[in-house]
Amino acid sequence: MKKLLVLGVGNILLMDEGIGVHAVHAFLKENPYPDQVDFIDGGTFTQDIFYLFENYENILVLDIVRAGHAPGTIFCLEENDLRKDEKQMLSLHDIDLLDSLGMAQMRGHRPYLRVIGIQPEKIDWGTDLTATLARALPAFMDTARKHISDILGV
Repeated sequence: MKKLLVLGVGNILLMDEGIGVHAVHAFLKENPYPDQVDFIDGGTFTQDIFYLFENYENILVLDIVRAGHAPGTIFCLEENDLRKDEKQMLSLHDIDLLDSLGMAQMRGHRPYLRVIGIQPEKIDWGTDLTATLARALPAFMDTARKHISDILGV
């Protein structure tokens, strides 16, 4: 069992909605921690990939979070944060994610979940991030790197 799955989710055809996928593709080019971490493009994430969770101790999701803050605001959410705050404007991917964790638990193994989210500026047709999120992408990835190091204990 690997220590960590970093799952980038989002739709790259909807501008800022795809930042999680853009980030995971950048991580794949770096290929940090190849023996302990897998980086996967989860796309628009469906419940169909819950079986992947059985192979990991931890899941780190990279996604947008609509919370009414300034675009580019970065959020670090633990699994309990996703459940406690019913007013939190999660993406549909995060709802599927919680369902997938439940399915993985029914199959015998539930990894621990963290989400690194970012407030989008615009979700509309287009394959490029807005200038605001393009500028925020390095900080978004740095935040993910800190959590990866924390999870791995390095």
